[in-house]
Amino acid sequence: MKRILVLLVAFVSLNAFAQGGATSSSSVKVGYLSYQAAIKAMADYTLAQQKLTDLKAKYQAETKRVEDEFNRKYEEFLDGQRDFPKSILQKRQTELQELMQKNIAFKNSSVEQLAKDEAEIFAPLYAKLNDTLAKMCAEKGFAFIIDTDAKAVPVVNPLMCEDINQAVQNALK
Repeated sequence: MKRILVLLVAFVSLNAFAQGGATSSSSVKVGYLSYQAAIKAMADYTLAQQKLTDLKAKYQAETKRVEDEFNRKYEEFLDGQRDFPKSILQKRQTELQELMQKNIAFKNSSVEQLAKDEAEIFAPLYAKLNDTLAKMCAEKGFAFIIDTDAKAVPVVNPLMCEDINQAVQNALK
């Protein structure tokens, strides 16, 4: 929300400056694009997405393996609980509880690790896109470039802003 407010204040300030504080011929140039469309159009996007898909599959396979192990041990516990002496019964219950806690901890840590891995996998793409946008901003004289994906800017006046989606995609190829 702060980002939206900062962009809005910057745009209003620059627009007011362009209209009142400068000559009538000067105006603020603003570019806009879909950041996600630009990322998805990059040549390395498919490779990065495949790496992420493979990594997710590995985590899912390990999660299934530990769940199957827990279910097997739980079934064994249920089958033998009538015949176990009290001390063995308590020991098996404790083992199942520990195994369940480890499984839950693994699921939680795998979600966190997967998010970190995703950020790491896509970091080079984001860096390349940001560099391209910075160059384009300087070359075309934009005051700033708006990412329309966040829906923070639901309407863009094409007379005051330039759609740079295709230019960015071409520059990234």
